[in-house]
Amino acid sequence: MSGKKRNEAEESRRILDRIAKESDPSGSLAVRTARRVEKHMRAEDADQSDPIEVWGTRIGRVIGIVLLVVLAGWLLSYLAGA
Repeated sequence: MSGKKRNEAEESRRILDRIAKESDPSGSLAVRTARRVEKHMRAEDADQSDPIEVWGTRIGRVIGIVLLVVLAGWLLSYLAGA
């Protein structure tokens, strides 16, 4: 029985740690989202030992945002009938 209780206690601790991380009071949803976007744009998920991959990822992501803005502007002008 003690082994089962120990497993339940470990699972409870993992769940509480996860909840604590997800409900971090130091930042609101907007702050957490801004941090995630910043990490994404800095290409922190790319292989940091390969500078070409890092810069290529950054450039590609910036081009993607530029295209998004251009397409959104085109759509708005099209819908406005200009």
